Amino acid sequence: MVDVLVVGGGPAGMTAALYALRNGKTVTVLEKTGFGGQIVHSPKVENWPGTARMSGNEYADKFLEQILDQGAVVDLTEVINVEDRGDVKIVTTAEGTTYEAKAVILATGVKHRELGLVGEREMVGEGVSYCAVCDADFFRGKKVCVAGGGNSALQEAMLLSGKCAEVIMLQDLPEFTGEKTLQDLLFAKENVSARTGVKIVDLGMDEHVQLTGVTIENADGTRETIPCDGLFIAIGLIPENEAFSNVAKLDEWGYFDSPESCESGTPGIFVAGDCRAKQIRQLTTAAGDGTIAALTACRYIDALDGKGKQA
Repeated sequence: MVDVLVVGGGPAGMTAALYALRNGKTVTVLEKTGFGGQIVHSPKVENWPGTARMSGNEYADKFLEQILDQGAVVDLTEVINVEDRGDVKIVTTAEGTTYEAKAVILATGVKHRELGLVGEREMVGEGVSYCAVCDADFFRGKKVCVAGGGNSALQEAMLLSGKCAEVIMLQDLPEFTGEKTLQDLLFAKENVSARTGVKIVDLGMDEHVQLTGVTIENADGTRETIPCDGLFIAIGLIPENEAFSNVAKLDEWGYFDSPESCESGTPGIFVAGDCRAKQIRQLTTAAGDGTIAALTACRYIDALDGKGKQA
């Protein structure tokens, strides 16, 4: 039996592993696709305190090496179920392998909702972005488009408007769905314009797989190409938490509904990172969640072990 089993090898999961290891616990980390999570798609990370610049891959590789050096056991496999059996948690993978753990930390992350266009994934970091907070500085003085019309898209555009020469909002619905006050603030800016009822149907790229523009389709079926340096896609996030709803409460949007203590509501089950209901989703906040979840889990295990010794 392992002390702490972490589901997810992104920044939150690896931070949780690091803190649990440094508190003398045995730790296994199970990751579905690749260690590092979505940060590996960032060619430049410039918002990690104390580090001026690094790539997302460099961050992920060094972090994985760090937890391995501390004694973590890691595996690439998909976890499909977590069962609470009181003092023991049973974790099952898609291959049918089961693990026993005293505590489980769910750091399953989220996926950005994609447009589903040819070249979209290839151009992430080459003009296509899902995070203005992360990447806005790379587009200073340039022309960008923002796909989306809700609060997230409006907030992304607001940030970009302070750095970019021109910001064009592209909304596929007849109107924007974000807050009216936010719309008024954004569209009062001289460098921001909007197109509604348009669908992005194609992405232009050069020989270096660098974004050159977007092609939109109007309501009447006509198409036009808008040259731009960047496209920020803000059409929603997709949590993948449903498989764990038996041990961790979800909110109406599918995020883990937990307090700042990262407790799930089931003793011995904790949650951390972007999968948790929260206002801000950044590298630093994911690491913060991982820290809290790990330390709370360690206190839980210490109390559990103490109870066992008394018995």
